[in-house]
Amino acid sequence: MIKLERIDHFVMRVADVEATCGFYEKVLGMEVITFDGKDGVVRKALRFGQHKINLHPDDTDWFRAKDPRCGGEDFCVITETPMDDVVAHLERCGVKIEEAPSERSGALGTIYSVYFRDPDGNLVEVSNYR
Repeated sequence: MIKLERIDHFVMRVADVEATCGFYEKVLGMEVITFDGKDGVVRKALRFGQHKINLHPDDTDWFRAKDPRCGGEDFCVITETPMDDVVAHLERCGVKIEEAPSERSGALGTIYSVYFRDPDGNLVEVSNYR
């Protein structure tokens, strides 16, 4: 049996790498990192905590999912920042809230979540455990 510990990274296909980096850096405080890919091509990723989101430009043929699409992601990140502060920050950044804060089911129990979209239309959920 395999015992998994955590998610290390996942990949998002994006139309504009720089716009995506700017959005996640400004809105969620993610660190933009640059690294050399296996093929020697310079790549970008977003890092937060022990996790990373690799960014693949939509016009590349890099090793990828069978049918990748820009805007097809839906993921949740956890914060200790109070939800009222999260919402106020999103509003200051000009981010349209898709779903007001409400209770949802997280990996470890009930979470309180707000939803919004990134520049490609990916659905981003920011949550607190209560």
